[in-house]
Amino acid sequence: MKTRLYEKYVNDVVPALKEKHQYRNPHQVPRMVKIVVNMGVSASLEKSAVDDAARDLMQITGRKPAISKSRHNIANFKLRQGQPIGCRVTLRQDAMYEFFDRLVSVTLPRIRDFRGLSPRKFDGRGNYTFGVAEQTIFPEIEMDKIKRQQGMDITIVTTARKDAEALDLLKFMGFPFAEAKQ
Repeated sequence: MKTRLYEKYVNDVVPALKEKHQYRNPHQVPRMVKIVVNMGVSASLEKSAVDDAARDLMQITGRKPAISKSRHNIANFKLRQGQPIGCRVTLRQDAMYEFFDRLVSVTLPRIRDFRGLSPRKFDGRGNYTFGVAEQTIFPEIEMDKIKRQQGMDITIVTTARKDAEALDLLKFMGFPFAEAKQ
C-alpha cells in the first residue's frame, strides 16, 4: 500500500503541475527523488556525542545512520583523519514520503514562532536544503533522554530542472513556505 502523500502526488500534484508548466510527457513532471538528513557533530566534543546524534537520528528517521569520518588532519580544529564528525540518513520511496508527511504536518508546526521556510534556499538545480536548530521539535525524541541540543540539515532532492518548478512541486505537496514580503 502506498503512502497518503504519494497518492496525493499522483492524483493531485501531477495534474496541477502538468497544467501549470504545460508538460507534454508525464516523465517531465518533477518528483522527489530522496531526502537526506545530516547531523554534524563538533570534533572537540566527547566520543559519545556522535553515538548520541546517531541514536537521535535513528529515532527520527527510522533508519540506521551512516557515520561520516574526517578525511584530513586539521590541527586548528583539533581534527584527526578518520575521526567521526557526523552522521547521515538517505530516505527514498515510501520512507521518504512518510518522513516528508510527518515533517510537514507534525514537526515544522512545532517550531516556535514558525511562519514558514524561506523559498530562497534552492541550489539552482531544483534541490531544497534547510536547517533545523534542534532535534527536540521531532515528536519521536524524548526530552528527558537528550544530553545536548543538536541541529541538522535536511535536503530534499527533486528531478526539477529549475528552482521555480521545484518550488511549485513542494508547494503543491503542502510544504510551508513563507510568503514574500512586499
